[in-house]
Amino acid sequence: MLQTTPTALNPNLLDTGTPPIPQAQGWARAYDGRSGPLVDLSQAVPGSPPPPELLQRLSQAAALPDNTHYGPITGDMALREAYAADISRVYGAAFKPTEVAITSGCNQAFVMTMMAVAKAGDNVLLPAPWYFNHEMTLRMLGIEARPLPCDPSAGFVPDVATAEALIDAGTRAIVLVTPNNPTGAIYPPTTIAAFAQLCARRGLWLVLDETYRDFLPAGAAAPHEVFAATPWQDSVIGLYSFSKAYAVPGWRLGAITAGEPVMAEIAKVLDCVQISPVRAGQAAITWGIDGIRDWREANRTEINARAALFREAMAPLNDWRVLAAGAYFAYVAHPFPGVPAADVVRALVQERGVLALPGPYFGPGQEQHLRIAIANVAADRIAEVGERLQGFEII
Repeated sequence: MLQTTPTALNPNLLDTGTPPIPQAQGWARAYDGRSGPLVDLSQAVPGSPPPPELLQRLSQAAALPDNTHYGPITGDMALREAYAADISRVYGAAFKPTEVAITSGCNQAFVMTMMAVAKAGDNVLLPAPWYFNHEMTLRMLGIEARPLPCDPSAGFVPDVATAEALIDAGTRAIVLVTPNNPTGAIYPPTTIAAFAQLCARRGLWLVLDETYRDFLPAGAAAPHEVFAATPWQDSVIGLYSFSKAYAVPGWRLGAITAGEPVMAEIAKVLDCVQISPVRAGQAAITWGIDGIRDWREANRTEINARAALFREAMAPLNDWRVLAAGAYFAYVAHPFPGVPAADVVRALVQERGVLALPGPYFGPGQEQHLRIAIANVAADRIAEVGERLQGFEII
């Protein structure tokens, strides 16, 4: 019998963990309903659909023959112009449409950006705990994901001096995610400014993932002044997602903001990966940036109210500690020292019908923690979480 050697695959890919959320959702399938309907707090999914007017715009755009054709590599100019105008209002700085690229979601924006700023063998600093898809992307590309530890006692806000001590000749970028996934932490503008100064001084890229920017507390000032107060084009790249603020994750639309020379290089990667983003969704969002602004503001208020409700629901549980909460997420310390977080999550969903994610999904040293996605369930279900955790024990 002829024996063959298995055909090799990319070792960087083989060394990358599988997407973790399906594993946790598999544990939920064993829940028998004993405590009531499942409360799924595992994934950042908008809890309500977008306004009907936005869906109508999508339907109209999808029916146009022109939208069946390829569009520009970096996205339709109408959306790039509308988004540039929108972020000019947000940051108090003037952005050009040529400094914007539309991508198939923010995950793709991150992949494209990392391919532009680093190569295999380089390293990139990620705030830890980290968003697992960021670490997975870097590992696949052969780029070291170097943890930038974020202290719970500091609200998981990264420290610039700690970051500088981690930089070496192979460092190409520092990634900041604010509001943060997984912790919900909101980085102060002074912290972001200090990181921008560090990156400019050390010749690194600061990559700002602001997927959850639209969910800062109502009345908050600009998220930071980096774009308004610095010549950012040479050292800062911004990332964004339309999925959460517009409640359209299935449309897969995100954005990159970068200087024109950098954008020209990113466009090479985009041409090989997406050719052009889905055009009907772009048309709908172009209208929606101004067309559903009031709805988006009301949604922001609702999401922030849910974060406050979650803190209230957890307050009577002295053995469970909410370490941070904001925007879409809360990061919680469970009360079972020495018990793997995955075991806590599995028991919690199977006995009490509450599904969270284990801390180790978000990096090393997180066994005592769980991530809670608080935006995808109604307010009454959030209040129910505290009730279900009352008296919960690991047997």
